[in-house]
Order: sequence, then C-alpha cells, then structure tokens
Amino acid sequence: MPLSDFARQTQFVDGVGQAELVATGKVSASELLEAAIERNTAFNPAINAINITWLDHARDLAKNFKLNPNKKFGGVPFVLKDLGAPYAGQHMSNGNIALKNAKYIAPTNSNLVQKFIDSGLITFGRTNSPELGSVPVTEPLAWGPTRNPFDVSRTSGGSSGGSAAAVAAGIVPMAHASDGGGSIRIPAACCGLVGLKTSQGRISLAPFGDEANVSVHFAVTRTVRDTAALLDAVHGPGVGDRVIAPTPTRPYINEVGADPGKLRIGFIDHHPTGATIDTDCVQAVRDTCKLLESLGHHVENSWPQALDNTDFAGKFTAMWSTNMSVGLNSLGQMLGRAVTKDDVELMNWTMAEYAKGKTATDYAQAVYLSVMFRRMLQQWWADGFDLLVTPTTAQLPLPIGTIRNMPEDPMAALRIAGNWIPLTPPFNTSGQPAINVPLQWTRDGIPVGVQIVAAYGREDLLIRVASQLEIAQPWAHHTPTL
Repeated sequence: MPLSDFARQTQFVDGVGQAELVATGKVSASELLEAAIERNTAFNPAINAINITWLDHARDLAKNFKLNPNKKFGGVPFVLKDLGAPYAGQHMSNGNIALKNAKYIAPTNSNLVQKFIDSGLITFGRTNSPELGSVPVTEPLAWGPTRNPFDVSRTSGGSSGGSAAAVAAGIVPMAHASDGGGSIRIPAACCGLVGLKTSQGRISLAPFGDEANVSVHFAVTRTVRDTAALLDAVHGPGVGDRVIAPTPTRPYINEVGADPGKLRIGFIDHHPTGATIDTDCVQAVRDTCKLLESLGHHVENSWPQALDNTDFAGKFTAMWSTNMSVGLNSLGQMLGRAVTKDDVELMNWTMAEYAKGKTATDYAQAVYLSVMFRRMLQQWWADGFDLLVTPTTAQLPLPIGTIRNMPEDPMAALRIAGNWIPLTPPFNTSGQPAINVPLQWTRDGIPVGVQIVAAYGREDLLIRVASQLEIAQPWAHHTPTL
C-alpha cells in the first residue's frame, strides 16, 4: 500500500530528529505514532519484524503526551524486542509458542523499559525474536522468520532480528535489542545499522537479569547520535546490580563529532579456528582499516592471541546451555506449570538437557576458565592498543532456513551458528563494549558488518570513532526498497 507523504517523509528521520520535530511543535507525538503504524502496516507483511502490538495503549500515550525537556525522545515511536523486556500490562512471548498461546501478560516493567518510558518514547509493540534468544537468526516456530529488508530471502540476523528489520525498514528510528553472544551486533550487521553492545554493567538488568552474566540490553539505531543520546537516557546501575561499569566523564552525546586523537588499532580478518570467511567480509575489514589510516590512526596487523584459543567455543557452549536450562525454569514459572518437551523448540530442549548432565563442578570450572579467558583477552588492550577491528559475521546474511531445528542432529544449528559468528561471543565473555558500523556494502546492496571493540568501559571512544567514520563515509543513503 502507498504511504502518506508524512509517513514517507519521516521514514528515515532518526530518533533525535523526530524528537526535535515534536519539541519544536512542527509535529505531534500522535502524528509520529500514526506514521509508524502506517509504515508497519505497509512493510511488516513482507519482513515479519513486529509480532505483537498494543496500538490503543500507544495512541492514548501519544494523545496525552506533554513536552518535558527531561524527556530526550519525547513522542518518538519505539518497539521492544520480544525477549526479556517486560512492559506492564502487555503480552510477551520470548519467542516461545507455549507462552504465546498462554497470552502471558507482563506484571511489571523492567528497569530498562521504565527508562525507555521516562525518556519519552512511545512504545507500541514487540519485535520478533528466536525462542529464548538462543540462535543468531530470527526464525521462531512461534512466529515464523523475520526477513532482511535489503533481501527478503536472507535473515535479518538475531536474536534482535525483528528490531533490526523494523529499524532498517524505517518503521521506527530505533528499537530495543539485547546481546548475549552478538545479538545486537549481528542483526545490525545484517541490516546495515549501528549496533552497540555496551560494557557489562553499563545498563542495569534489574530486577530480573544478572549483569555478571554474558547478556546486555540496549538498542539498534540508524545513526551514531541516536546511539549516544539513548545511552545517555538509559545507562546507570539499578538496585542490587552485581557489576557496575565506570561512570562516564561526560554525556555520550558530547562524544559525537569529538576528535578521538590518533589511535593504535589492530585488526583480525581471518576465522580464529581456520574456517572460511567470505571475501566480502575480509575486504570490509581491510577497507575500514584503510579508512581509519586515512583519518590519521595507526593500524597494524595485530589481535589478541586469546582469540586463537580453539577451546573457547566449548566453554561458551557449556555456559550457554546452562543459561538455557535456567531459562526453561523461568519459562515454567511464567506458564505456571512444568515445561515439557512439546513446549519448546528441539534445539533449546536439547541444550537444556545437555546442561542437566553437567555437575556443579563442571559449571564452576567453565566459569573459572572463562574468567581466565577474559583476562587474557583484555590484556591486549592493557598492553597499549585502543581498538580492534573484526568482521561482525564470517559470511553475508544467511539464507532463511540455514539455522533451524534439525531432528537428526539437534545441536547442528549451534555449530553452524558458531562458524558464522566466531568473533562476537568472545566480547560477551570479556564484558567489553563492541559496535557494528554499517560502513561496507556489496555491489548488490547487501550490508557487510564491521565490528570495532574497545577496552572495558570505553563506550565513549567507540562513539567518537564511529561518529568519525559516519562523517567520513556516510551510510544514511543506504535504504531498502520494500
């Protein structure tokens, strides 16, 4: 269906820009919301990005919206990932068919969701996620696959694939996302977006999450300034947090356009275990390094040797499986009954059963080895490097159906995933901030992700450099045709 002029004009205006339109009285919150709903109606059938909506509630919020200088995104339409982000009074399924059918209603807001609300965002629904966020594509049996707006035969990535597709399509300017092994950076890479995985403990996971675990929550955006401004709105500790990142010295928005100075940057353009990396992905890293050199930085062929540790994947899988087992326990609490094999997808049930075969000592040993890995990985930055450049994924966005439940080999999906994303999970274990920048594209218009990693707590440096790259090689003109 054709869009109205206003819906088309605001389609690719970023969140800061849309907030300015409301703040200056040029448009109302209701007008922005209706434009987003119109775009969702037009584009979502092709990409299946948004699976749950609460339009009447959102319209009431927009109608009653009042300007407040403390609300940095006052009146801007927004969506939440359908995973681990409870919004009081609204349905969530975590990508699970049993929870979907039970029509589970969240009883309260998480700390982060409340901060989204307090920033003035008008949330009108949820975006598709793989069941319990277990794989880096978004194709849950409960809701079906989310498709890439740049090529609907390909994945939008995961587990924040619905959010990334919604932002890439221009339905909303930014969207909530989370990252336990690359789930912000991977879909950002697939969909040509900025995707910042924050430092462990930068954003509170209260009252339900654990900052000491591998997962963080934040967002995907189209612009660096949206990433910075939203981070200003939501960062900070909550009651009882086990890990708290260092307080920034100034607002993150002040880092946009700031001179990063001359930095020492290393890069890795090969697969740590020797598997193949697509030529496009290798070239994207090399081209990014050339751009960084042209901007005055020192770039050398160096990377943390810890990444060459072939045992890492096994350590990560052991903890990932244990997290899945705990996740099924939480699912049972939400359902109000014991979870059965029929309630969850086969690969997730298999992972949870694998974890049950391990002892407490096995898990403690895996945690200890991960701590040692974390120290070895971070040492490279302590030895004098500022940034590391890597491919975000080892291949271009995969065809829909590549990673799926395989009854003959339930764990095959994880092996395929591991070969596709070897360089995102290490930085969940190390707790470091890492950002996908949409600098590179194939001749056919497919995004090629490049990841930049900083030392723990240095989101400020990542924002400075990402902003410098965005100015030097803009990406705003890369938009899909749907």
